[in-house]
Amino acid sequence: MSDDLDLVARCEKSVHAAAGEEVTAARSQPYYLDVTNAKANKGEVVLMLAEALEIPVEQIVTIGNMPSDVLIVRESGVSTAMENASADVQCEATFVTTSNEEEGFANAMEQFVLRQQERLRS
Repeated sequence: MSDDLDLVARCEKSVHAAAGEEVTAARSQPYYLDVTNAKANKGEVVLMLAEALEIPVEQIVTIGNMPSDVLIVRESGVSTAMENASADVQCEATFVTTSNEEEGFANAMEQFVLRQQERLRS
């Protein structure tokens, strides 16, 4: 954790370079770097829940905005990045919605989940 945001970003890259795929290192906030076991991340949670609940991963919808959300949007069937999300999250996501200050979550649910349900019923 640091107020020096460039330093936190450099630390993230250094951890990736030093540890490779042994760990997951991602910023959950611009000032905070999470470093965990490679299997302890949001993307693994999607896979574990899909298996435990017997839901195809393709039917799981996720929404993210912080760099630590890259793996969750990568692993889900349909993923949405908030408009204010980091570039990495937006590149990985299926869709981009409005920002969190412009009801992005609600807009995404309406556009990508509820409308899809209506189409499936028709």
